[in-house]
Amino acid sequence: MNSTLFGTSAILAYIASAVVMFRSLRPAYEAVPDAAAVQRFKVLAVGWFAAALHAMAMINLYAGEGGLDFSLLNALSAITWIIVAIVLVAALFRPLDKLGLVVFPLAAVILALKLSVPEGSHRLHEHSWPMAVHIVVSVLAYGFLNIAAIQAVLLAFQDWSLRSHHRGGLLIRSLPPLETMEAVLFQLIGAGFTLLSLSLVTGFLFLENMFAQHLAHKTILSLLAWILFAVLLAGRFRSGWRGPTAIRWTLGGFFALMLAYLGSKMVLEWILKRA
Repeated sequence: MNSTLFGTSAILAYIASAVVMFRSLRPAYEAVPDAAAVQRFKVLAVGWFAAALHAMAMINLYAGEGGLDFSLLNALSAITWIIVAIVLVAALFRPLDKLGLVVFPLAAVILALKLSVPEGSHRLHEHSWPMAVHIVVSVLAYGFLNIAAIQAVLLAFQDWSLRSHHRGGLLIRSLPPLETMEAVLFQLIGAGFTLLSLSLVTGFLFLENMFAQHLAHKTILSLLAWILFAVLLAGRFRSGWRGPTAIRWTLGGFFALMLAYLGSKMVLEWILKRA
């Protein structure tokens, strides 16, 4: 099996996971004992299968002579795979499985773009362990904070439904209580903030000059995101920030991080045509 076959199979499995999860939101399942648990198991099982196929596709897409290919769509594919893996693992311990309704289709779309849109290679010729540590920590930080942003959007809809006395759709009614959603949000932010801090530290320690070449804007935006999340966590612990305030700061921090990780890469590779 080649990367295209693995990738296509992963796309179909992601779509199947999203469909099974959407079906599990129907009220009919609430009347059947253990039906929700059975559906949740099915979703996670198909999700793990899709993630495994996705990983096999990435192995073939990334490998090659001259170094690791970390072009924009390859980077997006890797990030979405990390996000899927985090959601699948965290769903075993926290009520995060409903995020699959966003994450699984997103992974399918990114993988479909990777398989269908031609792009030049962007190979990383340096294979030192410090560089590998920095890349892995950075991608994990983005993954956790991306999930936190999705969680914040769901929390915003849930908070609006309660304030407006609107019952909301099937998804909103299937979510855990607001307090649980907020607790999970700050757990995700805490993990992502810790990893983002490690990413910045390893960048300053292991990279020759974080402000050299094409890294200045990425470094500045990453530092801005770090400051925003630091203020948010400080506000949470000192003043009990929650609700719309927490949601705004979360989305603001994630937007800065998204510009740092992906916006700069898109400008360099797709607009300025730099390797």
